Amino acid sequence: MSETPQPVLPFTTPQAVRFDRALLDSHRSDPGEEAWRAMRIQGEFVNAFDVLGNLGPAIAVFGSARLGEGRAEYDAGRQVGEQLARRGFAVVTGGGPGIMEAANRGAQDAGGVSVGLGIQLPFEDGFNHHIDLTVPFHYFFARKVNFVKYTQGAVVLAGGIGTLDELFEVLTLIQTGKVSDYPVALVGVAFWTPLIDWLRGTLLAAGTLSEADVIRPLVTDDPAEAVAHATGADGSE
Repeated sequence: MSETPQPVLPFTTPQAVRFDRALLDSHRSDPGEEAWRAMRIQGEFVNAFDVLGNLGPAIAVFGSARLGEGRAEYDAGRQVGEQLARRGFAVVTGGGPGIMEAANRGAQDAGGVSVGLGIQLPFEDGFNHHIDLTVPFHYFFARKVNFVKYTQGAVVLAGGIGTLDELFEVLTLIQTGKVSDYPVALVGVAFWTPLIDWLRGTLLAAGTLSEADVIRPLVTDDPAEAVAHATGADGSE
C-alpha cells in the first residue's frame, strides 16, 4: 500500500449543504419539505443498519482531521488501528483525513476491517482511501447513533470541537445509562490531562458531576494500553 497520503473521496454536493442546514433553520419550515427530510433521515438509518448490521466486534476511533502524516498523533492513530485489527476488531472512524485516516490505514495494514462513517462538511468533504466499508451521512445525530450502536468501546486521540463532541456524547450516554460496558481510552497524557483536571477541579468541585464521571476514561500515552482498555482486554468491562 502506498505510503503517500491520498486525497479524500467526495460524496456530497453544495446543494446537500444547503438542504442539511435548513433542518435547523426555524425560519424555513415548509411542511412538504420537512416531510421529505424526515424520509431522508429514515433512509440514512436504513442504509447504515443494512451496511453495518453484520460488522462484528468493532471499536470507534475519534481524532482530528487536521493532524496528518508526520505528526506523532498520526503515528499513534495508525498504531491504534493496527492493534485493534490484530485483536480482531473492526476500526470505525469518521472516514476523513488526519487521525481518522491513520486509524483506517493501520487497520488495513494489519489486514483488519476498516470502516468510515463519513459526513458532509464544508472543509472535510469525503472519505480517505483506507476504508473497506463506507457509510455516508448528512446528519450528525444519525451518524452518532451508528457510531455507538455498532462499536463496543472508543479510543480518542487529540482533536478539536468535533472530537470533543463525540467524546462527550459517549460519556453522556454512559453517565445516563443509555449504554453500558462501553470503555473509553484517551491517547495523549499531555493533551487530555488539562481537560480531566478541569472536570475534577471545576465541575466535580461544583457538584455538577460525580467522581465516576472523572475517572471513567483511561488516559495514556501507550496505544497498546488504550486498545487493551477499549476492547476490555484489561478487565475494564
